[in-house]
Amino acid sequence: MRLVVVFAVLVTWWLGIPASNERDWQPEVAVTPWVTQNGDLVTIRGVRNFDYRTETDFVTRWETRTYDLRMLDSADLVAVYWAGKAVAHIMLSFGFGGEGYLTVSIETRKERGESYSTLAGFFKQYELIYIVGDERDLIRVRTTYRQPQEDVYVYRLPMRGETLRRFFLDYVKTINEMHAQPRFYNTLTTNCTTSILLHTRVMPQSPPWSWKILLSGYVPEYLYELDRLNTTLPFAELERRSWVNARARAADKDAAFSQRIREGLPTPAPLGGSR
Repeated sequence: MRLVVVFAVLVTWWLGIPASNERDWQPEVAVTPWVTQNGDLVTIRGVRNFDYRTETDFVTRWETRTYDLRMLDSADLVAVYWAGKAVAHIMLSFGFGGEGYLTVSIETRKERGESYSTLAGFFKQYELIYIVGDERDLIRVRTTYRQPQEDVYVYRLPMRGETLRRFFLDYVKTINEMHAQPRFYNTLTTNCTTSILLHTRVMPQSPPWSWKILLSGYVPEYLYELDRLNTTLPFAELERRSWVNARARAADKDAAFSQRIREGLPTPAPLGGSR
């Protein structure tokens, strides 16, 4: 009985540990973004657009940008691989026509001197953060400056119109909630992929749950099976064409970086596309 009481006290204490936005953060995650909206105009403060010399040597830039929701016309899934086929970091990039692309990366928010541990991620070791950034930062740092370099694939998604707008604004809602009330990351339940799945619940055709969401490296293949990617090509060919590392390195600091990495990418099929 005494052990049960002690265990209950420990569980209660652990559950009561609060997340915080006030720590000595690593510079890449030092700013939590927040968004204000005036009609169709959304203003995002804390957009990351670092200028890199190496992965650890960079000029920090946190920008304020305004986007017109009437220009929102695309969403792309970005899959980043560094440890084999089964594990990937999944990001979303939203396209605003002539206003460019905005990438959202859901990550662990690490303190200075802290490194990532899968095991520690189960036990409130890290806060969660939504990094909102320029593709020249969030994609280029992975294709060009990290050592070893990571493999980045960009897949065009079929979302358009009101569905896309609702999806983006659900991201905005969570970003503002986390700016006011931080949350913990969890390796299994609250990570880059499961969080995206929760955002898709605002869509009329949200992907059903699958083990391939936990093994995030298989997410692109899973979406292909659901006809959510271009299925006019075999998946292996779609995957080959979606690899952007060479184009990203060639584009480097070009203002047209986002357009250049998309050269030759297969266009998205309508929802429910055919094989």
